[in-house]
Amino acid sequence: MTFSSANSQLSAAKSAKNDEFYTQWADIEREMNAYLEYEPDVFRDKVVLLPCDDPEWSNFAKFFALHFVDYGLRALISTSYAPDSNPAGKYFAPTLFEAADPQYDPTKARLNGKKFILERRDMNTDGVVNIDALQWEYLEGDGDFRSDEVTALRDSADIVITNPPFSLFREFMAWIFQADKKFSVIGNGNAVTYKDVFPLIRDNQLWKGATANASDMVFGVPKGATVSESDRLKAEKLGYPSDEKHDYTRLGNSSWFTNIEHGQRHEALQLMTMEDNIKFSKHKEIRGVGYSEYDNFDAIEVPFTDAIPSDYEGVMGVPKSFLDKFNPEQFEIVGNSQGWFGAATKTYPRQSQVSSSGAQSLVTKLNDQPALKVSEPPKDKTYYVVDGEYYVATYARILIRRKEYS
Repeated sequence: MTFSSANSQLSAAKSAKNDEFYTQWADIEREMNAYLEYEPDVFRDKVVLLPCDDPEWSNFAKFFALHFVDYGLRALISTSYAPDSNPAGKYFAPTLFEAADPQYDPTKARLNGKKFILERRDMNTDGVVNIDALQWEYLEGDGDFRSDEVTALRDSADIVITNPPFSLFREFMAWIFQADKKFSVIGNGNAVTYKDVFPLIRDNQLWKGATANASDMVFGVPKGATVSESDRLKAEKLGYPSDEKHDYTRLGNSSWFTNIEHGQRHEALQLMTMEDNIKFSKHKEIRGVGYSEYDNFDAIEVPFTDAIPSDYEGVMGVPKSFLDKFNPEQFEIVGNSQGWFGAATKTYPRQSQVSSSGAQSLVTKLNDQPALKVSEPPKDKTYYVVDGEYYVATYARILIRRKEYS
């Protein structure tokens, strides 16, 4: 799937408020294993909260219930969202787990969220602490993570882990950072440039997870939800054909965001010097050409992470994908190319945009992205004219410099 296709899928989810994307077991397992490899006791004696995860549907709840004992959890708490408050509620039907329970209430089943708790005691006398020992009750409200009820559960937990609603990712991150908690959540990879998320990355309070960056993640969706045929086929090819519970789709720009340490975050990038990159780089944009300087940022353009020169002392503009390999001992993040972080050194009040087809329009876009001055207008890409001079723009860039030169 192309990035544009992935983004259109996410946009559709936002427009329809259809945020029922169920994370696959394998993706959860790979990410949690990365944390455990770095710190084997990361979950020991901890209370883990899953604030968007009904155990009947969520692999998060099933996964942590299965590993409750070997992870050494103190407690596992999971909450669900009321069907009548959820646009995906049209797909809702109570399962036997709920309907066969003496406390089942058909009205509350639709209007109220639920809370599930697993603790270090055998609740059903079978000698095993697992998902069968979950105790549950209806919440007073609908289970929205922003409610006082769920916020109180957040405050009592040590670690928050979930796949929050895509359309509420910004609000969810703000909710997380209201409390001093460890967390691991899934979101759109483009969130790294959100103006309320990027400062957290820059200040080393939030970083990318260890897995699934810049690769396909498959998600289950309710039966009957809209899935493009190409995404359905790709999910099937990746091992997820439709089943009796879910259809499946894939998103190519989903990422884990966390403040839990993992080993990949501390692996140093192996890089060539600037001289060697100019001589030997596999990228034609660098080999024999060198590095361009931005006109409106005091930095050089580095269009590929593996082309970062190991010996450059100044600021470099690198792709967003650099954050998948960011090592805080090796580099410092100083900003990004979008104007709201104060990185721009120059603005262009009068801009004429000329598309590859020759169409012209007056814009301000050049002020929100790195600008490279060129001697003549390119023939095959959009360019800008300012006071008779020609410019082209790059994609959004993260601005970094090597730690020893900061």
